[in-house]
Amino acid sequence: MPPHEAASAGNPRRNPVTAFAALHHADTPLLLPNAWDHASAAALAAQGFAAIGTTSLGVAAAAGLPDGAAATRDASLALALALGHGPFLLSVDAEGGFGDDPQDVAEVAVELAAVGVVGINLEDGRPDGTLVPAGLHAAKIAAVKSAVPGLFVNARTDTHWLRAGDERETDRRLDAYQQAGAVGVFVPGLCDPPRIAALVETLDVPLNILYSPTGPSVPVLADLGVRRISLGSLLYRRALGAALETAALIRAGHPVEGTAPAYGEVQALVQPERPDRPGPRTASW
Repeated sequence: MPPHEAASAGNPRRNPVTAFAALHHADTPLLLPNAWDHASAAALAAQGFAAIGTTSLGVAAAAGLPDGAAATRDASLALALALGHGPFLLSVDAEGGFGDDPQDVAEVAVELAAVGVVGINLEDGRPDGTLVPAGLHAAKIAAVKSAVPGLFVNARTDTHWLRAGDERETDRRLDAYQQAGAVGVFVPGLCDPPRIAALVETLDVPLNILYSPTGPSVPVLADLGVRRISLGSLLYRRALGAALETAALIRAGHPVEGTAPAYGEVQALVQPERPDRPGPRTASW
């Protein structure tokens, strides 16, 4: 059963945490698209994705803030508030937890869980290209699991992305994060099939890989034993690229090809009407 159908059988909102964890153990890997606002999340959910993540780059860029610098705590919490009780399961990219104090990171997790978030992504990379000490990152994970035991903590190591350390460093960190309570582990930048397969064999929890257009395909990653495939900031960057390309074509006097959602289709993605919201508007374009 495809992962987006596995959680759709019945109502995943009846036990969302269990449903999200189950998606990591279905017949096929969980393909997790990453949204950056309400419309992108709602549109992806309408395409049948039962679980959606957020992209820290998309959230940061949309707010005019730097990514990975602990500047988007408020923006991320606001987005979680808007999305957490939607008709899909939500995992939030919380960078490094927006701070180095494990108890502060746990407080973020508590706030996220309170608005319906079922998973959190915690990374050990820093903006300056260094890695958080493994012990400190493990302490963050342990604090989150202590505060919100049911939350799916996906522990990310940036050893490959930042080219920091060797394979033994990756293994050492992933082992520490599992021991601290991580329910899944994430190694973005890892694209070598033999290394992926070897890593799967050493892990006690599902392995998450970041999809790369130049890396292994989804079917290949599935055959290697990967249980979760994230799209990261790819959708946001593609959307931004499409906007720039369209504007350039129009400015140059060229026809615009391809499709785009109609005005009414985008309007249909908004949340149900509330008394404090203005009524619908119409437009001819």
